[in-house]
Amino acid sequence: MPTLLHLDSSADLDTSRSRRLSQAVVDAWSTADPTGVVVRRDLHLDPVPHLADASLHWAPADRRPGANPPAEAEALQRVLLDELLGADIVVIGAPLYNFSIPSSLKAWIDHIHVPGVTSADTGALTGRPVVIATSRGIAYDAGSPTEGWDHEVPALRTLFGGALGMDVHVITTSLTLADRDPALAAQLERSEQEFAEALRLASETGLRLAVSTA
Repeated sequence: MPTLLHLDSSADLDTSRSRRLSQAVVDAWSTADPTGVVVRRDLHLDPVPHLADASLHWAPADRRPGANPPAEAEALQRVLLDELLGADIVVIGAPLYNFSIPSSLKAWIDHIHVPGVTSADTGALTGRPVVIATSRGIAYDAGSPTEGWDHEVPALRTLFGGALGMDVHVITTSLTLADRDPALAAQLERSEQEFAEALRLASETGLRLAVSTA
């Protein structure tokens, strides 16, 4: 039976749009294939610690002589790797925090990007779909003063698509602060329209991937 790994990293448990988008993907996938198994990991409520030892960046066989990472840290990394490698599809809620990746998500990434284990040259994750559901407080339109300020999605594309060889799908909604920042009030309608479109795309993506992973 197919398995989906669902990760969230938003600190907002009530109104997070990245959480709603990632859940919409999962719900559509689960509805389309009730036999599927969802493995859930909330990186905010149950944070992964920072990498305990630099040697954990490498597979055991590739570590320098004398490397001796803490046993509990190595065991946790093995659990995280097994969850990723055992998933047919990965769905990640990834809000943009201070123009970059939330630290909770980055800590997880540092554990699972291991040359010789998950890197593209191994083929372990090649072509496997990963959905990144991202929300941003403002807009980063081409030609605007903030173009290029999003340092999250490009990095995630590089990691999952380039370094790991996965099939990356990005669902984006912007201007999540339009309902609380007076300077963005004029863009509230755009914010709501973008979110509605992103929810529709999330459901469509979940349904489409359910067919491909069935």
